[in-house]
Amino acid sequence: MKKLILVMTLLFAFIAAPVHVVHGDGHPIDDFDYKSQEFREIASQFMCLCGCGQDHFECNMQGCGLNDAFKVEIREMMEDGLGKDEIKDYYLNMYGEEILTAPERRGFSLVAWVLPFVALGGATTGVFFVVRKWIAQGKGQEETKEVSADKDETEDEIVKSIIDEERKKYY
Repeated sequence: MKKLILVMTLLFAFIAAPVHVVHGDGHPIDDFDYKSQEFREIASQFMCLCGCGQDHFECNMQGCGLNDAFKVEIREMMEDGLGKDEIKDYYLNMYGEEILTAPERRGFSLVAWVLPFVALGGATTGVFFVVRKWIAQGKGQEETKEVSADKDETEDEIVKSIIDEERKKYY
């Protein structure tokens, strides 16, 4: 019975031990894992600077030494207790707005959000009026064609009568 209790105690100690392992500052190891949702949200709002065109969470370009250092730095900031907005402000001050995957929705950056829709609306309106003008011109030409067709028929009759008269003279 003592052996069973000893085995059960050791088994429990080995199973429960990893749950209680913490860093020196009191945060459990798994709090800020590279695959955690909080880390994903923070890292995915910054563009990788290696030129791959992906955010720091998704960058997997070989030879990109920037991404690993960036992830370590973000994790250290998270462990120091900095929040999502504080980390974002830190990198905005360091690199400017070009590090963001999407422009902020305030100030001059608002133009980047609004201008494409305004341009699309303006282009659609312009195309509408041009097509409407073309249609109106087409209708005007049809009326002109009808009048000119009447003139052409009259001229054709005159020419035919002249030709018939000349033919009668000589034949």
